[in-house]
Amino acid sequence: MSRLEKRLTEQKQVQSRRMLIILASLFMFLVVTGASYYWFSTNLFDRTKRAGGLMTAQNKMNIMVLGVDERADDVGRSDTLFVVTVDTNTKEVAMLSIPRDTRVKIPGHGYDKINHAYAEGGHKLSQQAVEGLLGIPIDHYIMINFNAFNKIVDAVGGVDIDVEKRMYYEDPYDGKDGLVIDLRPGLQHMDGNTAIQYVRYRDEEGDIGRVQRQQKFIRALMKEVASPSVIPRIPAIIQQVSAAVKTDMSTTDMLSLAKILNDAYKNGLKADMVPGKPAYISDISYWLPDVVALRQHLAQTLGVKMEDKYVATTKQEATEYETSIPKEMKVIETPKVTKNEEAKPKQAEKLKESDKAEDTDKAEAKKPAPAKIKVEVLNASGSEEAGREVAAALRRQGLDVVSVSNLTVGYKNTVVVSNTTNSAVVNKLTNLPFSYSLQVTKDESKDVQATILVGRDYVGKKE
Repeated sequence: MSRLEKRLTEQKQVQSRRMLIILASLFMFLVVTGASYYWFSTNLFDRTKRAGGLMTAQNKMNIMVLGVDERADDVGRSDTLFVVTVDTNTKEVAMLSIPRDTRVKIPGHGYDKINHAYAEGGHKLSQQAVEGLLGIPIDHYIMINFNAFNKIVDAVGGVDIDVEKRMYYEDPYDGKDGLVIDLRPGLQHMDGNTAIQYVRYRDEEGDIGRVQRQQKFIRALMKEVASPSVIPRIPAIIQQVSAAVKTDMSTTDMLSLAKILNDAYKNGLKADMVPGKPAYISDISYWLPDVVALRQHLAQTLGVKMEDKYVATTKQEATEYETSIPKEMKVIETPKVTKNEEAKPKQAEKLKESDKAEDTDKAEAKKPAPAKIKVEVLNASGSEEAGREVAAALRRQGLDVVSVSNLTVGYKNTVVVSNTTNSAVVNKLTNLPFSYSLQVTKDESKDVQATILVGRDYVGKKE
């Protein structure tokens, strides 16, 4: 069997397991969930960067994130790969997605797809390949086995995703029972199995479309885990995540990083992809990175100026890379889009989405109020008496308290979450007899119209 035939066979075998979202969502979930409930202060980021020709910056940490399809009879490949850069001063976080088809120089193995580095040498060789591509040092790594993906999404309670188009794909030879992806456009609340379909779907957009869905899914999942209503699910979530995560970071390190990531989520997560262009050898797809544009982007992300020596080295590496491209490789030149041309469809899309959301909210707000507004009380104050007091106060307001739960995990502030945008319900929740912040969301899966999370501030004021 020729090398090309072997590669085609391998591509077919791993097609069902290419999931560019898995590690991103799980890692972000783990650290953001921790950030919502714990506050640690350590010297995690007080470290000296390595040099060795790599571009470095003060108060920056680069974390390589790998999604691995480990199997009993095979080491697998890293089908999800991105780098998170954390600025500990500004609390900004940037995520750079690296398509798994990216053609790079793998130390000791020549040029190949970057996801093959893991198969040849695990996370250590993957780190070397990433550092060689980006020209920056990697300080930590985190790996997650994708097999736990659907269980963790279910433990979170699912996610809301607006499916951008009709997605249908069928492969009877994929796995024991075959594969069917059948999604229709529109806003949907996805469980784990449905979410897998969304992130696995691949069409003419190839790897690039899945990278975009990866980033979209991350934001949706972070929105879910940032809500106080996720607190009672934490034990189940931790159980699922802890079995899947491998990292050189300690639990304290992760929680320290978590607070920064939580702040970054509130301010908006910066997400980009390695610039480049698609290419093919027969039916095998590759992503050819623009080395110069990539290094310039990273210098901006790190907030450093590229020194003359580093610029010269980058140009030399770019020339070497261009020379290494096989003659039989067909490169697809993508037309350049001006900023104005690029902005028009994005603005139109944003306006369309905004109008759609506004119409939905208006319809929800006009619905008649339920005969009895049902609420649940989650007591995270550390005092059992506080939960009973709040429940009694709510009943005096005419609300139907269906349950009172005491949580072992503490929460700082008291929050009232309206699970509906119905104006009658929201108005009722704006005048409760204690201090709190009000959040309004839409969660049709909830059996109650509101969740009251009692924080430690309630006990403090009683004292």
